[in-house]
Amino acid sequence: MNNTFFLCLSFALLFYVAQAATVTFTNNCEYTVWPGTLTGDQNPQLATTGFELGPGASNSVDLQSPWSGRFWARTGCSNSNGRFSCITGDCASGQVECNGAGAIPPATLAELTTAPKGGQDFYDVSNVDGFNVPMSITPQGGSGDCRTSSCPNNINNVCPSELQQVSGGNVVACKSACLAFREDKYCCTGPNSTPATCPPTKYSQIFEEHCPDAYSYAYDDPNSTFTCFNDPNYLIMFCPSS
Repeated sequence: MNNTFFLCLSFALLFYVAQAATVTFTNNCEYTVWPGTLTGDQNPQLATTGFELGPGASNSVDLQSPWSGRFWARTGCSNSNGRFSCITGDCASGQVECNGAGAIPPATLAELTTAPKGGQDFYDVSNVDGFNVPMSITPQGGSGDCRTSSCPNNINNVCPSELQQVSGGNVVACKSACLAFREDKYCCTGPNSTPATCPPTKYSQIFEEHCPDAYSYAYDDPNSTFTCFNDPNYLIMFCPSS
């Protein structure tokens, strides 16, 4: 093997690592949100881990392939004495950038795992950690089923009082039953750690009824996991039905 071969191989590997999906965030809400990003598996975080997105605004970030992580919206954010914080979805970094910290529940999540070489991507919208903002994730391009995963309805409007997170007299988020009660039957933990022993509850069914395409609790897999092949880009929209 000569030096030319190794040079070509190096360029090929560089191209493979660098090729990326682009995720575009669009805020269709009537209020400002501050999206957060979290890369999983202890891999390097994205070029941005948090930013401000006003009503009608869009912003994009590139992912390496493969990539796995989650996105969410923070609401009611402000800067007090040099420390940034949010009423919902806060990542407790004290800054607009989350810097590798995840959302404090309750928060609606868009979860994404991309595959290399045109393989099968997996994505979903999840209310397992509760709900704060309607959102959707849609492949742009790709092949296969490639449908939109969405929670378009405002669950805060139907949230039971025992799950409500209230700020300033308004319901700003809806807790999961796991977060509210810390019981195995709601968290699918301990003796309830399998699909057979952790069926839906009256609380998860509220999330399921109003957002049937989103995860309503830990074992809500059959209708909540979406797939797409051949390297699509993705659109994440906040308040998709507004």
